[in-house]
Amino acid sequence: MNALVTHKLQKYLAQLGYGSRRNIEALLATGQITVNGQTAHLGQRVTGNETIYLAGKQIINAPLPKVPELIAYHKPLGEICSVSDPQNRPRVFDHLPQLAQGKWNMVGRLDLNTSGLLLFSDSGTLAHRLMHPSANIEREYIVRIRGQVQAKDIQQLLQGISLEDGFAQFKAIHLLGEKQHNPSFKVILMEGRNREVRRLWEALGYQITRLCRIRYGHIILPPSLKPKQYMVIAKSQVKRWLEEIDQPS
Repeated sequence: MNALVTHKLQKYLAQLGYGSRRNIEALLATGQITVNGQTAHLGQRVTGNETIYLAGKQIINAPLPKVPELIAYHKPLGEICSVSDPQNRPRVFDHLPQLAQGKWNMVGRLDLNTSGLLLFSDSGTLAHRLMHPSANIEREYIVRIRGQVQAKDIQQLLQGISLEDGFAQFKAIHLLGEKQHNPSFKVILMEGRNREVRRLWEALGYQITRLCRIRYGHIILPPSLKPKQYMVIAKSQVKRWLEEIDQPS
């Protein structure tokens, strides 16, 4: 006979939508959650068949929601991140697998002249959480700049610049190789505002000649994934993100 599958109580309640794990842990610490009439404790495991009360309200027994689908797509130059286009240009959605139900929700966007990693999920909730600033997810790009780049400008980009939609900055900038003319850099951002990488460099008078996103959080664009191809992200990796990212309040 197989043993019952159990889940940590705070994770179970968070995945059912009763708050972030952090909020639920606070309720546990103050004795506001009971399981089968007994005060629950942090790390307690449940099957989902127990009688659970949270802040005096009974939790309706329910199975954990299924782990959402998440795929990585290698966007080439010239494709647009739109469901439809009056000009009938190639779309990133043209090469995605068909879903039995629902639709693919894009995690962020890349402009027409930017290539690289795009993520899609069948869960709008997961897509929103992966884009929300509170998730603190890094976005990493390779950028090539026309001409030469001054050291003082690198420092300015790291310290931050006021753009038309607010203050912005790179978390990190690393020179690739030793080339001084038309150099390439790896840059890391903690948010995904419209054309933010381009606008940061352009604010200091620089022109980008190549821009490619190579990483979004844990997901790295693998060399084997060619333009217009996609790969399915393992459920274990999706679960990892669900556990790490609190629901935005």
